Parts: sequence; structure tokens; C-alpha cells
Amino acid sequence: MSIVSSLSPRAVQAPESGIVEVVNYARGRDGLLPLWVGEGDLPTPEFISRAAMDALSGGETFYTYQRGIPELRQALSDYYARHFDITLPVEHFYVTGSGMQAIQIAVQALTSPCDELVYLTPAWPNIAAALEIAGTRSVGVQLTFEGGKWAVDLDRIAAAITPKTTAFFINTPSNPTGWTASKDDLVAILALARKHDLWIMADEIYARYYFAGGRAPSFLDVMEPDDKVMFVNSFSKNWSMTGWRVGWIVAPPQTGQVLENLIQYSTSGVAQFIQRGAVAALNDGDEFVQSNIDKAKRSRDILCDALIATNRVETLKPDGALYAFLKIDGVTDSRRAAIDIVDKTGVGLAPGTAFGSGGELFLRACFLRDPTQIQTAADRLCDYILKL
Repeated sequence: MSIVSSLSPRAVQAPESGIVEVVNYARGRDGLLPLWVGEGDLPTPEFISRAAMDALSGGETFYTYQRGIPELRQALSDYYARHFDITLPVEHFYVTGSGMQAIQIAVQALTSPCDELVYLTPAWPNIAAALEIAGTRSVGVQLTFEGGKWAVDLDRIAAAITPKTTAFFINTPSNPTGWTASKDDLVAILALARKHDLWIMADEIYARYYFAGGRAPSFLDVMEPDDKVMFVNSFSKNWSMTGWRVGWIVAPPQTGQVLENLIQYSTSGVAQFIQRGAVAALNDGDEFVQSNIDKAKRSRDILCDALIATNRVETLKPDGALYAFLKIDGVTDSRRAAIDIVDKTGVGLAPGTAFGSGGELFLRACFLRDPTQIQTAADRLCDYILKL
């Protein structure tokens, strides 16, 4: 028996990320424009880093609250009051070691082995992988795609529910498609969850990246206090903190001890000095977030306008999130295309094969970068596309 074959089958069967595969293939090349992962081109702002450094040099290096330091949980409560017009006491908030860990903890809390969780595809691949590693069956329901526009088919969601279903995972605005649920969509999904007594795991990490203005519709706009909704979120996108690995959960206070226990037995809490940086992000970062949103909208328009003008790309400007999801005429293998594009143009894209059912013919480009860089990327991609 080999060393690997003696490991847990769930661990061995965990898939390699199709995004990371392309990143590893071309990382560090000269002249590379990396649009393949979901992050911007700016480092974390100084006022956030300074708060963490001051806490670190001040000796805040001991074990701390598993649920998050009181100041951070209060800052989260204040943030939701400002941007979601809702009053949620601190008992609703739990700090995690990244948005990914928030998803893992929510999966552990909401599912058991052999349960099923329904999610919308194409989707960020980590949710399906997290479910399968936990022994839960991931059930993908395809969004519809017509004329460059993505939409949810509620009948498809209803048809995917079985006696083993325990929850929905709903990511809106969506990575990678940019699909953004309307308030009516959310009401209908919530009604399905209520009818079948299911949880909703709501990933609203891109809620602020809503290009019609304000923020995207949220389950917080339509739910009642006793609805079974658990929100997962991250500091990564809004405040340019992808490398910090800090996120949060919003959940009913009755779940507090369960969530605290799951945090205790995974990381035992997020480093306190990192949490101090997160406090600064929430309390003093609204202007920075707005500048990121404005930049993303300008860059979205530059990239999508250029690609659509080739008449060889099927897409529309996404309503939200940070991604153009591109269907290029003649591309039948997006993994191979992503390798070819980075070799010939120096533009790194994520292959749609990484995003599951419905994404196979697409490529994803993150546009949270300086508009001049996006213009260069658009020029290179258009030249490539027109030569196919």
C-alpha cells in the first residue's frame, strides 16, 4: 500500500484547484497581468496595517476570544447598521480565520455526512470541495445563460431538493458569473427554504460591489428574525486584505456556543493583532472601499466594452462582483485556452472548467485593477481573440 493510498479517501479525492493550476503554471512571469484570482492590485491600506502593527508591538499576542474580540464584533454590528440598515447585536457576529473558514464552519454546523446541500453553478469551486471533504453531497443547480445574461431558475432549485437536503448555498453577487439576485429572487428562495425547513448559507461577500449603486439586495432585507439564515463573509475584497485570512459569520445568537466550539477546535480564534486591523478596516475604511468599487466599475466597463466590440465574445457587463465571465467563439476547452492565453498574451485568466457545471466554455477575468492595466489586458485579449 502506498503512503497516499493509506490516507483518508476524502482527503485524497479533494480536487486540485483549476484556478491555482494555471496560477502555478505562469506565476512570476515578466509582464504578467494576473486577472486569474479574486483580488485587486493594491496592498492593504496603511491605516489598517498600522493598527495591526501597533497591536503586535504592544504585546497583543496571547490567546483571545474564540468569537472575536468585543471591539471587532461591535465594529461589525456598526458596519451592518450603516450599510444594511439593520440593528444586529454583537451576539450575531463570529470572527473566523478567513471567509473560507467561515464556509467550513458553516458546513460543519449545517450538514452531516451523507446530507445534501444545493448550490448554484457555475460557482467558486471551494464550496463544493468543502462539502465533499466533509462528507456532504454537493448538488449543483445551473443558472440559466442567455444573451450573455445569467438568471436563476427557481423550478430547478425546487427540483433539486430531496429528503437529504439540509441547506442552500446562495452566493450573490456571484463569483464567477456576476449574477445578482433581485429582492424577488431572495423572497422566492427564502420561501422554498421555509417550506422545506432548510438552512440558507448566504455568501454576500460582494454585496458592496453592486454597480447599480448602493449595495446588492440581501437576505437581511427579506428575512424574519427566526429564519434559518447563516451569512459567511470576508475582509479580503472590500479592504484589500486577501492575505490576512480573516472573515466572519452572521448567525442567530442561539447558535453561538456551537459556532464558538467549532472555532475552538479548528484555530482557537483569530490572532488579536489581526483583529485590530480588521477593526480599523470597518471603522475607518468606508472611503477606501468606495474607491475600490469605483475603480472596479471603471475597469469593468473598459474590459467588457472592448471584448463585446470584437463580436466574438458572449457576455454582458455583470451587475455585481469583480469578474467578467467570458464565452469566446471557438473556445471549447477553457483550461487549454487559459494556458494558451497566458503563454501568448501574458494575461492570466481562470478557466471556466474550475467553476463546475455550466462554466466549462467560459474564462473568468477579475477586473479589480487599475484601469490602465485593464486597458492593456483588454487590448492583448482582443488581439488574441480576433486571431482565433
